[in-house]
Amino acid sequence: MAFQIKRVQDEPDPGDGYRILVDRLWPRGVSKERAALGEWAKDAAPSTELRQWFHQHTGEFAEFARRYRAELDANPEAVAALRARAAEHGTVTLLYSVRDTTNNHARVLADYLA
Repeated sequence: MAFQIKRVQDEPDPGDGYRILVDRLWPRGVSKERAALGEWAKDAAPSTELRQWFHQHTGEFAEFARRYRAELDANPEAVAALRARAAEHGTVTLLYSVRDTTNNHARVLADYLA
């Protein structure tokens, strides 16, 4: 099972495998057709409170990642569902909408699931 990440605004590719949006909010300017999703896993995204905290503390990615991992620890159903999709489909692409391709929740989630 393999998890990869990609911005939802990027073009879908056959190598993406099963595509899952892992944002709590639908990304602006992206239609459902263009997103080419298999599903939208809102429950695997950071909580609204954590997302808002990170927007106010953008330089504290390590702390954000620690808090997000704690949320994932407390949410075994969402984690198990993502792992089940990977077992079912082989390759899963976790889609996110933020512009930062290095410090984002999808990268933390992919590392957590690996």
